[in-house]
Amino acid sequence: MAPHAPLIVPSVLPADAARLGEEVEALCAAGVDRIQWDVMDGVFVPNLTFGPDVIAAARRHSTVGFEAHLMVVEPDKLLGRYIDAGCELVIVHAEATTHLHRTLHRIRELGARSGVALNPHTPVSVVENVLDETDMVLAMTVNPGFGGQAYIPAVEAKVRRLRAMVEESGLPIEIEVDGGITDATIGGAAAAGADVFISGSWLYSFPAGKSAAVQLLRDQARAAMGSFPVAVGGGAA
Repeated sequence: MAPHAPLIVPSVLPADAARLGEEVEALCAAGVDRIQWDVMDGVFVPNLTFGPDVIAAARRHSTVGFEAHLMVVEPDKLLGRYIDAGCELVIVHAEATTHLHRTLHRIRELGARSGVALNPHTPVSVVENVLDETDMVLAMTVNPGFGGQAYIPAVEAKVRRLRAMVEESGLPIEIEVDGGITDATIGGAAAAGADVFISGSWLYSFPAGKSAAVQLLRDQARAAMGSFPVAVGGGAA
């Protein structure tokens, strides 16, 4: 399996909520691979963020795929609404999902790609028996719920275990990292085996602008990935 270019995926959490359409257009112009919507319900995590109607309104402004990161309790009740809103990849938290295999299968039944997120304390063994229903595993490199948090380096060991598990399976599964991804941290995550990188606060505040930030992250991830073999489902969500 040949290496592929790392995927840079901004979170819109730091965006100006009054200008979401324009913000999405600017991200697309900056060369991102897809866009992540951090969906928070005020229960699983303290914040309350994007409903499906907001995402649907922004979808027509995008030339790249959307992914919904559902940081919610009872995600099964919401899957269809976020897929209908234009999210081609839907991520649920293992910690919030009672029947994970069933939920991931349902996402695919509804026509989207499936992803499962693991909080920093959650072991990789949780996904070992659902890989056949999984298109992406997200290793949280912060505790979910807030932007601008500091990267947790200890999660890199988890990413290495996930990479080994995915390679052994032979399945085309992406490994994504989310939280505190900057020019100073992306190299460690990429060297550990991640191939999709979420960046929010850092990307939005980069002095040279979003395009330069995306290119810098991509270059540093590509250099750190070296020659490890990866199997992924492609750039679009």
